Amino acid sequence: MSTPTETALARRWRLQIDMSAAQDGSDWQNCVGITAFNWTAEPNIEDDTEYDDEGWGGNTKTGQDWEVTATFNRKHTADQTAYSPVHEKIRTAFFAYGAANKIHLRFYDRNGLPEAYEGKAIPAWEPQNDEARDLDQVQVTFTGDGPLTPITNPVTP
Repeated sequence: MSTPTETALARRWRLQIDMSAAQDGSDWQNCVGITAFNWTAEPNIEDDTEYDDEGWGGNTKTGQDWEVTATFNRKHTADQTAYSPVHEKIRTAFFAYGAANKIHLRFYDRNGLPEAYEGKAIPAWEPQNDEARDLDQVQVTFTGDGPLTPITNPVTP
């Protein structure tokens, strides 16, 4: 294997939403128009220092939360009668409760590098721009519900 020398680009990420009614991963579709993407998986660390540690601090990971934030340009049909079905699934889930409020998503390196993850999350929908010359953009924060699981990148050969 050669030594890596190239810098990865931020736009390497692809976000897909499971459009199947069963949320079983059988109908992955791209979230189009993404202009910004970020994710975090923050661990919860608790101090477990004991007298027997002879003054050294001890810590234990007791949980983990994850979040994906994506900003995208709203896309609609040429006749302006429908928005992107993926955007609409996210928007309608934002207004729902229970199972209908959860989005099954995955994101991965579109170039085939090994980084790829999957999970279910609750979306928060926040329109961004309001000036006459602005694009119609939305920022969505997906708050993880359950594990964010590393997966095999679906575009890896």
